Amino acid sequence: MLLKDGSRIDVSAIGSDYDEGFFADGGLKKLETWLKKNSTSAPRVASTTRLGSPVCRPSKIICIGLNYRDHAAETKAEPPKEPVIFFKATTSLTGPNDPLVMPRNSTKVDWEVELAVIIGKRALYVEKKDALDHVAGYALHNDYSERTFQLEHGGQWSKGKSADTFAPLGPFLATRDEVPNVGNLKMWLLVNGVSRQNSSTSNMIFDVATLVSYVSNFMTLLPGDVISTGTPAGVGLGMNPPVYLKAGDIVELGIEGLGESRQRVTTYHGPHSR
Repeated sequence: MLLKDGSRIDVSAIGSDYDEGFFADGGLKKLETWLKKNSTSAPRVASTTRLGSPVCRPSKIICIGLNYRDHAAETKAEPPKEPVIFFKATTSLTGPNDPLVMPRNSTKVDWEVELAVIIGKRALYVEKKDALDHVAGYALHNDYSERTFQLEHGGQWSKGKSADTFAPLGPFLATRDEVPNVGNLKMWLLVNGVSRQNSSTSNMIFDVATLVSYVSNFMTLLPGDVISTGTPAGVGLGMNPPVYLKAGDIVELGIEGLGESRQRVTTYHGPHSR
């Protein structure tokens, strides 16, 4: 748990990970109550301690494609009339500052800073006016993509999105009340210190409430599920000529109110290459 003074405390005494059961059982409210009694006595966590994902293996990671007007333009794609949905394998989930491991035979690994929405309670056929009631909070996400796998191997996009380490999430989940202006958050991404993406969630074609409602018409959203809401202009694919990541590159990104993350790009050397 990240406190307002910047310190981090160990709250494992609540007896649950931040998983589907935690959110479904009113975990955020229970955590808030627990903190009032125990925040001063809870063990402190060193700032050097590795952070994992702020949610534990969700049932699904749903991604929204071409949801920023400027990104659709740079990829020469027609802005969608309805949200474009694809999936990212949950095994791609990793900590916010863990290395990005380029998958075997990859040549076109790309970056995508995105706002992630964490579902707080079960949602099916939810109306837009009620959609945010089903949101637990928000997190920073880098929707890494391997463009060869995504665009040159036929079929759907998921195969280019789902490699291990392709979903660094966090550094934290900010609860919904902490992000009242989710439709107007600054967002940015640097590669080796050079600005590549610099935009705002105000450029989204479909806002958060619309997306939660829309997706719930096609599937049940479970507590802890992640909806990644799309990326703005500035991806490597959109450059002329395109530019992709290579081993040793450093990717840094952030969203206003949701912190920052940093990934160093590495080469796949087998199952222990992290």
